[in-house]
Order: sequence, then structure tokens, then C-alpha cells
Amino acid sequence: MTSRLIALCFDAHDPTGLARFWSGVLNWETADDPRGGITLLPNDDTGFRLRFLPSREQKVGQNQMHFDLTSTSLENQRETVARALELGGRHLDIGQGPDEEHVVLADPEGNEFCVIEPGNKFLADCGFIGALASDGSQQAGYFWSAALGWPLVWDQNEETAIRSPHGGPKITWGGPPLEPKTGKYRLHFDLAPPAGGDQQAEVDRLISLGAAPIDIGQGDEADWVVMVDPDGHEFCVLPSA
Repeated sequence: MTSRLIALCFDAHDPTGLARFWSGVLNWETADDPRGGITLLPNDDTGFRLRFLPSREQKVGQNQMHFDLTSTSLENQRETVARALELGGRHLDIGQGPDEEHVVLADPEGNEFCVIEPGNKFLADCGFIGALASDGSQQAGYFWSAALGWPLVWDQNEETAIRSPHGGPKITWGGPPLEPKTGKYRLHFDLAPPAGGDQQAEVDRLISLGAAPIDIGQGDEADWVVMVDPDGHEFCVLPSA
């Protein structure tokens, strides 16, 4: 049994506003979320939802993961950048050089993302969301490959990447050195067992792969289990739908 990736969740001060921004960038539909936030439903083969959940925590430092959005042409890249800026995004300097062809932006709450230049072979045929690029170790890549049942599509020089057998974005880990962790990450995965699967059995399996349960104040009444991967990145295991 392997987990299903249900959603990528954003902690947000204004879930509705942040969902509106990403809905405009991605052209995804919005829906109410049972956990009190907003959900975006993919209109392509991305395979997972985006969830925007209310949080009062302040953003500290760069996020551990960010989107790499792809472009079909230079004009398409300029259009994506212009659309993001019009919706409330902004340019961001994270130390990229003047010769870099990708454009680094931040959404209205400061979450970083990149608009990649056309012709990027690594992201070819991955869709508009080409990758979820992560600061993480080779061990984390191996863990998520086993957790989701997604094969490794890159494993060199301690850099790893996985991709669903059904296509869609890659998830990548850049290898060491890792940025120091400064509190709970603002982006996390929601997983669930396959339909009819047992939540506790899946939690036990993930522990055997290197995950660990963690208490972040979710309370005893929560029907999800909060865990961390080998790098200390939080994620949630939901009941089977």
C-alpha cells in the first residue's frame, strides 16, 4: 500500500486572497475546504489539489519548497510574469545572477516561485507546474519515493527527483547543504491511504520508512495525523476517503 498525494497545503494569513492569486495564475477553480480554508481544483494532469489554510504564523526566511512554472515560449514566459504581477505578485531577489533566464517572483504572502524559461529539458512534458522544487536531502527523496510509490527520475550528486507514474509535475530535492529550519514550514503535503485503506496502518508504514509523528497543537480531536519526513518537513495523513 502507498499513500496518495491529496493536496499541497499553504499556511496563509488570507486564504481567500492567496487562493484567488493562484487561481488566476494557474486557471484552477476554487472550492470551499472542510478544514476552514479554500481549495483549488486542478484543470490538468497535476494530480493534486492546492489547499489554503488559515494561519497566524509569520513567514521566516525562504520556503523549503517552491513551484517552477514552465513556459512554451519567451512570450509565454512574459505573459505568465505579467499575469502574476497584475494579480499581486512581485519580483524577488534571492541572489540569482543577471544572466539567469528564469524569473523569480513571490506571491502576495511572500511565497517564492519561479517562471522557467522555454526549452528546459528537465521539465519537458511536466505541465505548467513543472516541478515542486524542494530544499532537501537525498534521504528525503528516497523516503517520498517509497511513501508515494513514485519512481525516482533523477538521482545524481545527492540530488533526487520523483514523478508520478501518471505524469504531472516532478518533486525535486536539491541535496546538501540544507537551510536551517526556522519553525513550521508554510507548505506541507496532505496524504491519505487508498480508498478503504487503514489510516493507522499507513502511519505505521510511514514510520517504518523514516517518518515520525509530531505534535504541532492539532489536538486530540483531529482526524488527521501530523508527521515529519527524514528532513523534519511536516505533512499530514488524512483518513481514507
